This record gives sequence, structure tokens and C-alpha cells, in this order.
Amino acid sequence: MILRNPLNFFIQSIKQISAQGRKFYLNSNYYDNKISKTNKSNLVYKPSPHILSSLIKYQSKKINVDDISTEDLWENKNINAKDFVRLNNFYWFFRLDLKSSKKKTQKIISDWINKNFKYNSKSWEFDLVSKRIIAWLSCHNLTIEECNTNYLNQFNFLIQKQANHLINEINSSKNVNDKMIGCAAIILVGLCYKDQKKYLSYGLNLLKKISNLSFNNSGFPKSRSIKQLIFYLKYFILIREWFKEAQIEIPEYVNESIFYLGQGYAFVWQNIKFDILMNGNNISNNSEFDQYLKRFGYKFKSEKKELGGYAILYNKKVSFVMDVGHSPSSKFSSSYQSGALSFEICSGGKKLISNCGFYESKNNKLTKMSKSTATNSTLVINDNSSCHYKKNNGDYLLNDNLKILKKDIIFEKKYWKVSASHDGYNKRYNTIHEREIVFYPEDFKFIGVDKILNKKFKLNIKFDIRFHLEPNIKLMKTQDNKTILIELDDEGWKFTCNNYEINIDNGLYFGNKNSYNQNQNICISGITNNQNQNIAWELSKI
Repeated sequence: MILRNPLNFFIQSIKQISAQGRKFYLNSNYYDNKISKTNKSNLVYKPSPHILSSLIKYQSKKINVDDISTEDLWENKNINAKDFVRLNNFYWFFRLDLKSSKKKTQKIISDWINKNFKYNSKSWEFDLVSKRIIAWLSCHNLTIEECNTNYLNQFNFLIQKQANHLINEINSSKNVNDKMIGCAAIILVGLCYKDQKKYLSYGLNLLKKISNLSFNNSGFPKSRSIKQLIFYLKYFILIREWFKEAQIEIPEYVNESIFYLGQGYAFVWQNIKFDILMNGNNISNNSEFDQYLKRFGYKFKSEKKELGGYAILYNKKVSFVMDVGHSPSSKFSSSYQSGALSFEICSGGKKLISNCGFYESKNNKLTKMSKSTATNSTLVINDNSSCHYKKNNGDYLLNDNLKILKKDIIFEKKYWKVSASHDGYNKRYNTIHEREIVFYPEDFKFIGVDKILNKKFKLNIKFDIRFHLEPNIKLMKTQDNKTILIELDDEGWKFTCNNYEINIDNGLYFGNKNSYNQNQNICISGITNNQNQNIAWELSKI
């Protein structure tokens, strides 16, 4: 302890000195001169703004720039952080009516440039710069059309200067999503200013590097994040559409990445049409993205039953999803939730059994809670999660690994089965959790068995198995205390467990992004009394 404190103090001191040195460097004239090395270039390719409609609310209600008071637009010192980001990334330009005054729109940009010509830590934040470049170039019909020469030169200069800043900073950016957006912005500059090949070359090399580092052999994100898969797919398609519109040959690895990401998208969404609340995912309404894909001629298919660590079985009436994947490595675990062998069921388009979803916010206790095993429809031992997390720059990252030991997936017309086991509790309790769930489609009956397998004979280990439901689903316990009735719109289901205590508990649901509601869960509780404990349960339609 005596040794550790001085060591930690020394490390923190070095970090602070390094951060101060970096701050000084970025604000120096030397750095400004470095990123100001640009060439006079004119915009050759002008991207269509509607290409970005998968990423922004391009179809939302339009506003006229003439209705906006712009006199003190960049002088408001009382603006909150969220509004500052929205204002300075310029994505609100996509909402401007094309009848808006070009002169006024260009004055807004000119005023911003006059105030933010040199780097500053707030308005030159990495993701702001990336989005601002994309917005300025994509809204060219307002930002540069019918402008004077001085403004155009200033505009082109600042585009390249900001792109140089992105190139300088992109390797030090710790957020892979920000890197992807930055990469897209650099590529777009290279496409728009065709005599500036360095941007295109750098952006494409970086894009390939990001894909190699972020995807596994099947093209699924190493994070196992469904949300991230869709994010990557949107940006790869965006980049491809820019290439296509600019009439430049599309790199083969871009097409290849879209193919594999598209397969993943068909697997986790298009085949089943409900949001899987696992590993960082929330309710997202991907139907709008489906329309975008149709409009641009993208069709994806997947007949796989397992991909990315997820088993998905479905027919026209029922869909079943189970997490049967290893945990990702620590650096890819910011959205991983310790829900190994958790499952979700959708019946008649309505979620029957769910996980609780993810609360995405740095340094927030609700985020840590949403990553716990207890918020997933699976088994918990001694109120401990199957994975441990450590705090790192506001994120909760994995401190240990969880392995799937075995799995078996059978999908037949009259018989479905998914079975798997994991070692998340092995180090602490010498136990393995094994789960088998069988579904009989003709009878609408699920039969499940959860096994606690003790390598060393240990008694009196407390366990809970939770089956979470979405908010507002009505539950009722029968008088024999062995059955719970579930009312799912016009469907009725019953959950039974004959040999263990069964109760209705309250919990928190995080399915809607960065919010929470109260929900209920069915909970089987008990104490181990044998070396191997078998907990059988049944879920069937009434």
C-alpha cells in the first residue's frame, strides 16, 4: 500500500504533465501553421445531402434560415453542452429549407470561421470537426452556391485545415465510432477536391485498418454490439454512395465489408423485426433504415442460425434469440453486458421475454447496473455478475473474460433447441452454468432447464433466475404459487416451475435510449443442495 500510492501519484502526475503539454501544443502557432498547409483547390464533386438520410433526420420539418436570429449565434456563453454540440457540428443545416437565403447561410459560416479560425478545445472537438466537414460539403447548395471569391477561398481553406486536424488527431482518438466518422469526413474531402489525393489515400487506408481491427473473420464487430454493426453498415454504405455518385471506382474491401455487415443486419434485424436488447442495443426503429436500403437498392439475406455469438431461430409467429457468445476483449467491451445465455422471445410481433436494455452514459451508476447479469434473462449466483468490470475514462470495461464451453443448436419445423454453457462463475464458485431451451412450435411451448454444475461439492450457493418483461405487461400469480400468468395484448401465456420458489419482482427497464422505466420479472430463487442443480421451467401459450 505504501509503495502503491506514490506509484499511482507518479503515474497520474505524468499523465497530467502529458495532457498539459498536448494542450499547449494544440493551441500553439506551430500547430496552427502545421494544419494550415493547404493548397488552393475548388470543389469538383458535390455530394447529394439525401445520401445522409440514414444518419440524420433529413426528412424532418424544414426551417428557413431567415427565421433564425444569427446576430449573437456564436456569442452565447450560456448555451448548454448538448446545444453547443448541435450548433457547432452544423448537422442542423440539413433541416434548412432550400429556399433559405444563401447569403445568410454563408454569413453564419463566415462568422463561425472568424471566431474559430484557430484550434480550440471546444469547437474543434474531434467528432464536431468530422460532422461539420460533412455538413458543409453536403449542403453545398446553400454553403457555397452563388458565393463571392473571398468567401469560397476561405471555405475551401477551412475544409482542408479541419481535415488536416482530423488526420493529426485520429490515431489518438479513443472512440472507434468517432474514428469512423472522422475517416468518412477525410474520404469525402478527398472525393470533393480531386486534386487533393492525399486525403482520399489516407482515408481509405485508415478505413481498411479500422475494418481489420474492428471486425472478426465473419465480418461481425468484435464488440458483439448490434448497435455498432448497424452504425458501421450505415457509414460504409454512405462512403460507397459517395464513390458511386462521384463516379470513382469503389474499393473492393468497401463492397466486401458491406456484404458481411449486411448479412449481420439481416440476421439480427430483418429476419425477426424486433430489437434484441443485448450488449448495448436499445429500441431503435430500424424500419426507417430499411426504407433507406430499399431506396438505394441494397438487399441483404442471411439464413444462418448463429452469428456474432447470437443464436436466432424463428418462424412467422415466434422468434427466439439467445446469447451464446464469448465475451469480447476488454478494449471492445464498453457496451458488453454480462448476459451470457440470456434469451428473448417475440410472439406475434410482441416481446414476451426481454432483457432490460442498456443505459449509455459515462460515469453513471445506471450504466453499471444495466451491464449486470441481474438485468438480463439468465441465472445469477450470489447476486454477482458473471463478469467483472473496471472503470476506465468513464467507461466500464471488462476485467475478466467469459468463455462459452459448449453449444448445440437444432432448428427443425417441429423442434427447436439451443443449449450452451459458460464459465463466468467458475473462478469464484467452481460452478458452470448450463442452459437448455427447447421449443415445440405446434404447441407453442418452451421447456427450459438451467443447470448449476459444481466442479467441487459446494452447498448453500444462492441463485436467482430472472425472466424480464417489458413495462406495462400484466402478470398474475396463481394461488398454488407455482404458475404465473402473462397477458401479452390478445395472447395469454403461463410460466410454471414446480420445484422452486417463484415470484414476481420489480426492476428497471433501459430499452428506450438513456431513460428508464419500472418493469417486472419472473424470478426463480433457491439454494444449491446438490453437487449438480437442475432447475426446470416451462413457458407455454394458453
